[in-house]
Formats: sequence, C-alpha cells, structure tokens
Amino acid sequence: MDNPILALLSRRRSVKPDKLGSPGPTPAELETILTIAARVPDHKKLVPWRFIVFEGDSRARFGDIIAQACVSEEQEAPSQVRLAMERERLTRAPLVVAAISRVVERRGAPEWEQVLSAGAACFSLCLAANAMGYGTSWITEWIAYSPHVRDALGLAGNERVAGFIYIGTPIERSGERERPALSDIVSQWPG
Repeated sequence: MDNPILALLSRRRSVKPDKLGSPGPTPAELETILTIAARVPDHKKLVPWRFIVFEGDSRARFGDIIAQACVSEEQEAPSQVRLAMERERLTRAPLVVAAISRVVERRGAPEWEQVLSAGAACFSLCLAANAMGYGTSWITEWIAYSPHVRDALGLAGNERVAGFIYIGTPIERSGERERPALSDIVSQWPG
C-alpha cells in the first residue's frame, strides 16, 4: 500500500506480553503515545478515562499486590508457581499502562458512549505505540476485575479497568490470524 497509515492498520497485530522485550518507549515517546491516546471522541468533553503507568521497579512492586490479591481472592490456596507468575505478571513487558474507564453522570452523555470513548483511547494508545515500532497487547485478565487490585489502583466507584496495555519491542511477531469475512459482518440497509 502506498499510504503508510493504511499499511500500518492493515498489518497491525497484538503481540503476547511475554514476547515484548526491551527497549520500551522513552519518556518522550510515552508522552506522545499518551497524548495521542487522549485525542479520541469524547462527547461533552468528560474525559472518561485516565492512565496509570507501570515501568521499572513499580511493575514488580505491583506484582506483589497482585499475588496478595490472588491469595485473598482464590477459594483454594494458590501454588507457589502460580504466585510467582502473578508477581511477575507486569514484568512481561518493559512498560504497562492501566487504562481506567470512568463514567461521569452527565445529561446527554450516556454511560455507553463514555465506555466506548475509553475503549477508543486504549486502541489509539496501541496504534500510537505500533506506529513507533513497538508491539502492544491490550488485555484485562482476572486482575482487571479484582477488588484488591481495584483498591490498590485507587479506583473510585465510577471507575473500572478497561485493560492493561503491555508495550515493548517485539521479540517475536505473531503470525496472521483468521479474520471475519466482510460478507459475514457487513450488510446493507434495507436488507
């Protein structure tokens, strides 16, 4: 394709977190990534999202909180192998951004639109990082729904985790996966 933006979009692919190595984005690159992520549709200018950045030692320190959440929330005691995995969860990539969706009560700005805006911010964040040559993985996993993790993140009652976005240099690229045929997902109205 002659258009570099369309070429990027046509080949964009998530990279598994454990396939993301160093280096991660520089502070200036991260600022650009987050600035672009904040340029999404935002009806009524409510800014229904925010970002929490984990890099360096903070990833492992938060991993201790994740392991504690696992111990307190699991019905059966987790194995030491599982706890080690939970402690290392955020260290799978050099940088992780927790995207937080928040709903603001405002007439004319339905909750659904605000949640969609947060999702758009997540994907724009991924695309900006991808355009810089970094791989990304936007996932939730159980930690996004954990009450203990929510508390540790300092989430308000109107906030929830939209995802954890892992960012780094791809060690290994994911192969192409099957995509839906347009004939299965596109129709004309009236049908």
